[in-house]
Amino acid sequence: MNTKQRVVVGLSGGVDSAVAAWLLKRAGHEVVGVFMKNWEDDDDGEYCASNADFIDAAAVADVLGIEIEHVNFAAEYKDRVFAEFLREYQAGRTPNPDVLCNAEIKFKAFLDHAMRLGAEKIATGHYARVRRNPATSLHELLKGLDPAKDQSYFLHRLNQAQLGKTLFPVGELRKTEVRRIARENGLPVAAKKDSTGICFIGERPFREFLARYIDRTPGPIKDERGRVLGQHHGLAFYTLGQRQGLGIGGVKERGGINEGSAPRSGGVHAPWFVARKDIAANTLWVVQGHEHPWLLSAALAAQDASWISGHPPAPGALAAKTRYRQPDAACTLTPDAGAVFRLQFDQPQWAVTPGQSAVLYDGEICLGGGVIAGNAQAR
Repeated sequence: MNTKQRVVVGLSGGVDSAVAAWLLKRAGHEVVGVFMKNWEDDDDGEYCASNADFIDAAAVADVLGIEIEHVNFAAEYKDRVFAEFLREYQAGRTPNPDVLCNAEIKFKAFLDHAMRLGAEKIATGHYARVRRNPATSLHELLKGLDPAKDQSYFLHRLNQAQLGKTLFPVGELRKTEVRRIARENGLPVAAKKDSTGICFIGERPFREFLARYIDRTPGPIKDERGRVLGQHHGLAFYTLGQRQGLGIGGVKERGGINEGSAPRSGGVHAPWFVARKDIAANTLWVVQGHEHPWLLSAALAAQDASWISGHPPAPGALAAKTRYRQPDAACTLTPDAGAVFRLQFDQPQWAVTPGQSAVLYDGEICLGGGVIAGNAQAR
């Protein structure tokens, strides 16, 4: 950016957004900070760090000499994100609320609020980049330059209007460089630990939190041969590929359980993984071994597609991620009717999970994606 503009920065209280604001201020822009509060239920301080995060954000604003506003988007979050989050879990799928939060709150409710403040652009601390393609006049979403921190996966539902108003100042940097800038310029969050987990849940136990909103309906846990190994607490509380918290760690040692042929992958002492959820029969199916065939998918179908350019990419060879931090997987795209598409993978993919996002890439360009509706087991 060569021209000086009024930029409203989402200050989260973390180091990434702090350095984003510092970079913009150093470039001569008029910078205003906004702290977003997105969750109020049981905000008692035991697990939710919202109050402490606002204090940190305000401290950053003070060092930078910029204004900061505390804005409450809790009602919008509950209506647009959390309600959908619960619907997906109740249907037996595993949603990704961070994807929806970005599309509905950080780049919609926050963007609208920033425009009312007279902003010409908004900025966040996401590790991603935006560029305008001179040949097409379209805005492109690019991966962040730090491959270990790239967050384009969570931003794939942004559209042209949103990207045209957005800056990602730290997308050109590695995390080590971001921390160095914060440290050398006296930003009080330079050494602050990165936040983990879903934004509104914090560090609280997930199953305990979800049980406040979704009924527990126990049912059998079965292995591939149909033997009952235990009882689950409700299908909504498990996800494909899950290894911890199954409560059957000792089952494989009991006499008689391993009679007959050995499991197809990993041997009799291999760990158990969630492989399937049968909603109609309220049954959780588990298998032993990370590479069990039930955990590998050759293809998937996705729905509710959102494309950054405004239209689907041409059919053909691309790359995809079916979960965050997963390496790009070579695949072939086949668009279907409406907002539906199918992917055929060159190599089987592990624990492709309905409700998660399948995000497509052409090299460093994020094209968009959709919500995984189902998968086809590898043969």
